Amino acid sequence: QVQLVESGGGLVQPGGSLRLSCSTSGLTFSRTVISWYRQAPGKERELVAGFNDFGATRYADSVKGRFTISRDNAKNTVYLQMNSLKPEDTAVYYCKAKRLLAGDDYWGQGTQVTVSS
Repeated sequence: QVQLVESGGGLVQPGGSLRLSCSTSGLTFSRTVISWYRQAPGKERELVAGFNDFGATRYADSVKGRFTISRDNAKNTVYLQMNSLKPEDTAVYYCKAKRLLAGDDYWGQGTQVTVSS
């Protein structure tokens, strides 16, 4: 059974930092591509950060220079370090895994990030 579990969300002040974690199971980690999405109230889900099939990183323009995606292959875990947070970063953040061979997607249940003074 494929399972993705996000953690690390919470309430922070503008300018603060959070680190999100995405723990995976039921996947061959080296054969998956992991990315982070977010969805704010009234808006569609959008790509925040991810890896391409060579392991290079990509980011949404709105978070470049502030967010960093990384992975720990031994722990089958992907992280999203979020610095200099802004109120517009408030959203539910989701982890997505795509299996390279099958091309199918799996989603976690999300973790809430709220940036407010």
